[in-house]
Amino acid sequence: MGKYIGIGRKARQCFGFDDVALVPGSLTINPDDVDISWEVAGKRFGVPIVASAMDGVVDVRFAVEFGRLGGFAVLNLEGVQTRFADPGEVLDRIGAAKPDESTHLLQKIYEEPIKKELVGRRVEEIKAGGAPAVVSAIPQRAAEFGPLAAEAGCDVFVVQSTVATVEHESKSYESLDFAKFIADMHQRGIPVMVGNTTTYEVTYALMKTGADGIFCGVGPGAACTTRGVLGIGVPQITTTVDCAYARDRFYKMTGRYVPVITDGGMRVGGDICKAFAAGADAVMIGSPFAKAHEAPGRGYHWGMATPHANLPRGTRVHVGQNASLERILFGPAELDDGSQNLVGALRTSMGNVGAHNIKEMQNTEIIIAPAIQTEGKLLQKVQKIGMAK
Repeated sequence: MGKYIGIGRKARQCFGFDDVALVPGSLTINPDDVDISWEVAGKRFGVPIVASAMDGVVDVRFAVEFGRLGGFAVLNLEGVQTRFADPGEVLDRIGAAKPDESTHLLQKIYEEPIKKELVGRRVEEIKAGGAPAVVSAIPQRAAEFGPLAAEAGCDVFVVQSTVATVEHESKSYESLDFAKFIADMHQRGIPVMVGNTTTYEVTYALMKTGADGIFCGVGPGAACTTRGVLGIGVPQITTTVDCAYARDRFYKMTGRYVPVITDGGMRVGGDICKAFAAGADAVMIGSPFAKAHEAPGRGYHWGMATPHANLPRGTRVHVGQNASLERILFGPAELDDGSQNLVGALRTSMGNVGAHNIKEMQNTEIIIAPAIQTEGKLLQKVQKIGMAK
């Protein structure tokens, strides 16, 4: 399996969104008649798109609006929303910083200690707005913040890091026992989702700990530089296929279905459709939502590893703010590049491949088609319009 890259060493070929295309089906369906809902830990959501736990994307206002529209957004419990009682002034400074100053500024801002009282307050504010309160922390802080979030009434807790594994060694801090933590949170009535991973083996191992959902993808996000800084990552189509296989195998062996959420690297509706065809139950995106008027980033987007004190693995990117969250999700689209009406794109794609629901979409025929983005698109490329923006 794979190709030789030197004497005695093989490498597996993997595929990203631009490498593949979906084959239309022998049946077509009215897009209004397809079912795009999905379920995690017995909770059903009408929109299978999750907003990333990034400070330029999600605050209380954004989470409330996303909940109103039928999905959920993840609030990062280690960002500016829990470091500052009123983060508006800080976000203004981040938005006004020059490009060559932004990383250093973010490092200084994130030196501000997290206020534990703000953890519960943010959960309560989201709940008061009528939306699902979904919050996240890295494994090193999960045991501390999980009970606080649960006490405040959170609906789902996410343990998310650049790379998540069941087995972790450290001489400087105690590693999180995923199985124990998840069991404790389940006793409090709180589902736990875990990420991120890229492989069959780790996905299966994380599912065995009792996780209610798994995020897959390392380094594909628009603001992430992990693949450049650390050299790690697997293209998202292959990642999703491998992790989805672990989900299906785990279900066959245990009878418990653990959804897989493809996280990152999706810029437009077509990318989202391909993620579902590769096996995703839902997708998590950041930069497309950072463009929403409701997003707190002032037209900027940055990864949560950007302010790392010693080794930043992200950057602040300018995305602008050009539409409401509702328009980005449901249209009508004002742009022709696929960045708006993401739900409409998914429904239309499902109709064209003949998928009545997400589970059927996961069985769509996928072909390797590296020319899919450029074939016949010369005028768009020359004029920098449509797919060439």
